[in-house]
Amino acid sequence: MNLVVVESPAKAKTINKYLGSGYTVLASYGHVRDLPAKDGSVKPDEDFAMLWDVDAKAAKRLSDIAEAAKGAERIILATDPDREGEAISWHVLEVLQKKRAVKGAEVQRVVFNAITKSAVTEAMKHPRDIDMELVEAYLARRALDYLVGFTLSPVLWRKLPGSRSAGRVQSVALRLIVDRELEIERFKTQEYWSVEADVSSGGDPFIARMVKHEGKRLTKFDLGNETAAMAAKAAVEGATFKISAVEKKPGKRSPAPPFTTSTLQQEAARKLGFSAQRTMQAAQKLYEGVDIGGETVGLITYMRTDGVQAAPEAIDEARQVIGGLYGKTYVPDAPRIYKTKAKNAQEAHEAIRPTSLARNPGSLRLESDLGRLYELIWKRMIASQMESARIERTSIDLDSADGKTGLRATGQVVLFDGYLAVYEEGRDDADDEEGGRLPQVKEGADARVIGSRAEQHFTEPPPRYSEASLVKKMEELGIGRPSTYASILTVLRDRAYVRMDKNRFVPEDKGRLVTAFLEQFFRRYVEYDFTAALEEKLDLVSAGELDWKALLREFWDQFHASVGEIAELRVTNVLEALNEALGPHIFPDKEDGSDPRGCPTCGAGRLSLKTGKFGAFIGCSNYPECRYTRPLAQSDDDAEAQNGDRELGVDPETGETVFLKAGRFGPYVQLGEGDKPKRSSLPKGWTPAIMDLEKGLRLLRLPREVGKHPEDGQPITAGIGRFGPFVLHAGTYANLPNADEVFEVGLNRAVTLLAEKRAGGRGGRGEAAALKDLGAHPTDGAPVKVLSGRYGPYIKHGSTNANVPRGTDPAALTLEEAVKLLAEREAKGGGKKPAKKAAKPKAEKAEKAPAAKKTTAKKAAEKKPAAKKAPAKKAPAKAKAAADDSSAPWDDE
Repeated sequence: MNLVVVESPAKAKTINKYLGSGYTVLASYGHVRDLPAKDGSVKPDEDFAMLWDVDAKAAKRLSDIAEAAKGAERIILATDPDREGEAISWHVLEVLQKKRAVKGAEVQRVVFNAITKSAVTEAMKHPRDIDMELVEAYLARRALDYLVGFTLSPVLWRKLPGSRSAGRVQSVALRLIVDRELEIERFKTQEYWSVEADVSSGGDPFIARMVKHEGKRLTKFDLGNETAAMAAKAAVEGATFKISAVEKKPGKRSPAPPFTTSTLQQEAARKLGFSAQRTMQAAQKLYEGVDIGGETVGLITYMRTDGVQAAPEAIDEARQVIGGLYGKTYVPDAPRIYKTKAKNAQEAHEAIRPTSLARNPGSLRLESDLGRLYELIWKRMIASQMESARIERTSIDLDSADGKTGLRATGQVVLFDGYLAVYEEGRDDADDEEGGRLPQVKEGADARVIGSRAEQHFTEPPPRYSEASLVKKMEELGIGRPSTYASILTVLRDRAYVRMDKNRFVPEDKGRLVTAFLEQFFRRYVEYDFTAALEEKLDLVSAGELDWKALLREFWDQFHASVGEIAELRVTNVLEALNEALGPHIFPDKEDGSDPRGCPTCGAGRLSLKTGKFGAFIGCSNYPECRYTRPLAQSDDDAEAQNGDRELGVDPETGETVFLKAGRFGPYVQLGEGDKPKRSSLPKGWTPAIMDLEKGLRLLRLPREVGKHPEDGQPITAGIGRFGPFVLHAGTYANLPNADEVFEVGLNRAVTLLAEKRAGGRGGRGEAAALKDLGAHPTDGAPVKVLSGRYGPYIKHGSTNANVPRGTDPAALTLEEAVKLLAEREAKGGGKKPAKKAAKPKAEKAEKAPAAKKTTAKKAAEKKPAAKKAPAKKAPAKAKAAADDSSAPWDDE
């Protein structure tokens, strides 16, 4: 018997069909070991020894693999053909050797780039050993990420409370986003004008723009105001023109190569609106296989790659399909051969392409995301082998009789569409397109201006990064590797360092604060060049040209010394440095020229960054005499609150003043000035600018009674809680869509909402709304559902709840993905656990012991009173902080 080990059960099932009864194919379910989330998992003082823990769920699977390995003639490790796949094979083999399961079996490593019968059977004919150079590149990367994260993150936690983590690559990606925001904030808009005219020369009119005025060639800002623009417009209207030159230039546009990981992520973001994570999830499914006619077939080649080359048979098939669908004129004379520009050897495989181009996207019935992504990959591969598009660029120059005024018209026409018939690469920020076809005109002919216009323009700041443009920038700079981009961007969002606004990254204050801290005290480690150079050294390790431990020693000696220096600094020193670094953002200049750091309440103190248990905020240096605080930064709408407290008026019922105040958690209203005055935070969507006495009193008088419930006569109240607006009756809460409804909801509407909430079947707050029913869990048959919760969508199975990862479409989640997420949650201690029985386990143990000791053990169990449980030891700060986080602090990948 031959044992084959792959990562996923879907892959295992498909490959088992291909190989037949002589093979047993088992899945490891991804990585089986990891560095535990505690200090000391990597030991620099012991030549970077690494302590690995077997994942709780993987233990059973590894036992199954070990049991099967004991009777196998060959153990074939067939994990993915990249660095991570090589590492999984190495981990599995290490565990099998420790379990003494290998014995006399021959261990082989095979790789295939596509899950098709031909690719798999061919790979089995060419086994090799595990590539230890690739494994060492993985070990070096893992150690670096751990050492940076677990050394730097505790410094952040101590010096900047509220910060989550720092990472070797994630922090540099965050800096890119923050730097772009600073560019936008520093940008000074400049006015400029353009003049264009509708011109005719005996035929159809065309548009020409002014390029010369008063004998001088115009540059972009020469017409800087309306006066200059109107003078130029008058010059055009008062001149007579002749066609001074007509130029036609033939040109070609060649297709882009097939997809790599990063270009697939970029195009899927541009054309489909997919996040990098969503793209990779869909691509994984297409690679692992889809049921077609009762057979599971992999539809695309491996999706983590830097290569643009395609196999010769794929190129031949593409040329045949092109000729059949579009005709021979669309097939170039010779095949197009692309070469990868990437230096890295860690992921250099064939480009992402369909396993068979004969599978036209229209002929397949795939679920939404899979179908759209497959069509994109199919079109890109087909287009990459098609004939170039032939275009003709035309320009017409017009000069006035005195030669002082000049116009120019440009146009472009496609003579033969070539690959454009199938596919055109998207752009993140499109430039102005050249005009279309121009009419035929003769050089020297008269031209008449039919009309003219002057248009005002303003320069615009560089756009914020989209997922596509950020991935492209990271690849250009050599930061990270394509296979890690999706997880890096997900980490930044999950840790609330950035938010998405119109599909663009906007840094949150927390992200700006962390970036400023790292730039001030660890600048070298967030430099783009330094990070890229480290990636190149990792490439040298994978190529066998650099010892991985020598790389770690060189990095650690310098990094450890830098951390030691900052550890001695007091928090006040750190905050003052950040005051200076973030000054323009957190202390913007005032219109009246007064000190932007002057306290608006006491007038004597100076505003400064402060840290509290919930993170950073702005406070007065005269604390506790002056208790002025505000959030780190506020929008223009909150300017009034930022400039200090104000009175909204007097409550006619109590005679007390209603104030609008700014606190560290945002603006709020307050009634009176007593020891414990009543307060109410402004709900979402309400800004200080719109607040008046009426709105303030409405907030302060919450909760309000809507009416008596018709069934039991108990009151129904409406209010705003920490989770938003609600109606409440007898312990059951029902959410309201917005704060305004709290003041408007009537009795009938409230009763209906509460009934709908209770229809879920649970008491209290009721059952969350189901978004999708995924089916029965494979282990116990209990239903698995995707539900809508107040913290976002989550997966429910029995008493276990698992969050749907940010950026993942809940509607696109599959049962297999949900089971994996639930397993991860259970491994972390999620879900209700059955209570332990005190005496029974001892009795059971006694039964398994030798007969002579059985009675004694049983008596001891009966007589000995239950020992008091010792109080749990308090977790060390580092380990606790890591455990509380959603993922380990070093986890870039």
